[in-house]
Amino acid sequence: MTDTLLSPMSLLAELTHRCPLQCPYCSNPLALEPRRNELTTAEWISVLDQAAEMGVLQVHFSGGEPMSRPDLPELVRHAVGLGLYTNLITSGVLLNEKTFPVLVEAGLDHVQLSFQDIDTANAEHVGGMKGAQARKLEAARLIAADGMPLTLNFVIYRENAARVPQMLDAAVEMGARRVEIAHTQYYGWGLANRDALMPTPAQLELTTQAVEAARVKYAGCLTIDYVTPDYYADRPKPCMGGWGRRFINISPSGRVLPCHAAETIPNVTFPDVRHDTLAWIWRESPLFTMFRGTDWMPQPCRSCDQREKDWGGCRCQALALAGDAAATDPVCSRAPDHDRIVKVLETLPAEPPPFRYRRYTRATDEVG
Repeated sequence: MTDTLLSPMSLLAELTHRCPLQCPYCSNPLALEPRRNELTTAEWISVLDQAAEMGVLQVHFSGGEPMSRPDLPELVRHAVGLGLYTNLITSGVLLNEKTFPVLVEAGLDHVQLSFQDIDTANAEHVGGMKGAQARKLEAARLIAADGMPLTLNFVIYRENAARVPQMLDAAVEMGARRVEIAHTQYYGWGLANRDALMPTPAQLELTTQAVEAARVKYAGCLTIDYVTPDYYADRPKPCMGGWGRRFINISPSGRVLPCHAAETIPNVTFPDVRHDTLAWIWRESPLFTMFRGTDWMPQPCRSCDQREKDWGGCRCQALALAGDAAATDPVCSRAPDHDRIVKVLETLPAEPPPFRYRRYTRATDEVG
């Protein structure tokens, strides 16, 4: 069956793949989009107009690093004028006493600030930028001093999992109202670096204990969102609330996607805001209808009593692990390919391999 189609709730606007950092867990695709292919200011404004008309409530400005776009304040101001709630997802390294007040004046509602670690040396090793941690801490100070709602996002992986208690303490000290302790999700560069990033079962257990203890310790003053690695679950999550059900993701070049990793799916046509309206893409495009609802599902999903709760799990994860985006998500313990998840966890190397950093090559604008 296919349930009644609702208006999308949120738009993730990936303004650019450009970023001063080179994080090896980045979910951007391996084929990073060069600047020359990015949507123009006018094209993004048209996207925002269409999104508001469709009933979208929130716009999340992301990247790459969205502050690499000099027109970000103009886009924020336009979104605010349309009545959209605006959230900036940023590394913070370009947010300072000069750039932040412009965003405040534009009406920005919320900032989600990412950290690679609370330990400066390792944070800058992972991000590949010396001095980045001091810039992030200053960005957090500016946001908190302004009173704008602040969420901190600590990405968790094997090298920093032991420092989760210190991360949570630091979030309170920095004035955050919410913190995400979010394990790496294995798409894009994260998938390419999976063996270096995946925590051990013992690390995951200690992280969970730290989060549970902090929820008691900071009850009433800090909301903690906790995202575990899918690979350790026995049931799939409803990825993005279900394929093409609540979220729209737009790439820097204007491709419209049900999720940020959908471009990995082969032999499909990706709709583009330069050629089609956002409303048509949402309602009728083959990509968005491909895995919407339950009619597409194979067994055991088709007869599962959770099919309208998890919506079949993650299509991109099914592709990455089972080689077929239409397969049952291998995370599910009932999936025919569940043994592939088990094998990944059983064969984690004792010593993590070197990172493959997220970057372009300077000469060709292709990924190195």
